[in-house]
Formats: sequence, structure tokens, C-alpha cells
Amino acid sequence: MTLSLEPKIHDIDATTLKQWLDREEVLLVDVREPAEYAGEHIPGAQLMPLSGFNPAKLPQNGSKKLVLHCQSGRRSYRAAQLLLEAGFPDVTQLQGGLTAWKAAGYRTLINKKAPISLMRQVQIVAGSLVFIGTTLGAFVSPGFLILSGFVGCGLVFAGVTDTCMMAQLLAKLPYNQVKN
Repeated sequence: MTLSLEPKIHDIDATTLKQWLDREEVLLVDVREPAEYAGEHIPGAQLMPLSGFNPAKLPQNGSKKLVLHCQSGRRSYRAAQLLLEAGFPDVTQLQGGLTAWKAAGYRTLINKKAPISLMRQVQIVAGSLVFIGTTLGAFVSPGFLILSGFVGCGLVFAGVTDTCMMAQLLAKLPYNQVKN
């Protein structure tokens, strides 16, 4: 049997994270965007959005385990890769993210006055643009149908690459710049 000394990303489940939090053994870092964090987050989680993620600015606490999380696990995996590239020997993330945490029945802090989620904002804007493009294309000029096609292509690109440019633009709006 050989031991692997290569850096790696470890996944933990919500129950393990809950136990570590209860024993105050973990530094939990939420890599979602500020508006998402403001709307709902795991108690005790510190915000460090992936959009500005800098391993050098990570809070240091040698006695605690570092655990990353996001909504589903995709962004925390990207942040974990950045930490590995920066020389961290091992990185831990919450498998399934906030979604798994809530599915396990654990408490979150919810702010009803926070901006609506970026995904809902994307759905509203994309749907509105498609509706406007189609309506103008039908009643004003067929050239307006290009708008609907452009939005459709953008949504396909977002699905294939897991990168939504509209969400990135919406995240920069002032009402989405909520502080921790």
C-alpha cells in the first residue's frame, strides 16, 4: 500500500461539518457572492467570494480545519483548486454545498430584506429580453428577433461552460454589493 502525498480536495458531508462546527474545530468559508450570502448563509461562515478569491487573504487559524462551501459545490471546488495551486497541501469542501446543508435539516440565517438571488435575477432579465425581442420581432421588425437568439445563445453557453456572463454583470450592480 502506498500513501499519496499529492495535494487533494477532500469532500465532507453536512453531518461532519455540523459536528466540526459544534466543536468549534472549523473555519468555514462561503465562496458565494455577497448578495447570496446576505440572503442566506450557514451560521459562523465567513464570506470570501470566488469572484475575488485570493488565497493570500484567507483568514489564518492553524488550529482549525478550513472548509469551503458554496450553493452546490461547483464554486467551492474551483476555490479549492486555487488553494491547491497556491500551495495548500489539502483542502476540504462541503459536498453539495448549502443545498446539502439545508437538505440535512440544519439551520441557516435568512435575511428576508436581502436582494433576490442572482439566478432569479438572471431568469428575470433573460426572460424579459426574450419576451421583448420576440414581441418587437413580431410587431415592429423581424430584426429584433436577433435579441432573443442572442439571449438563447448566452444561456446555452452558460449551461455548457458553467459560466454565466449575465450573472457576473448583475453581481456588479450596486444593490448586489452587500457587505458581509
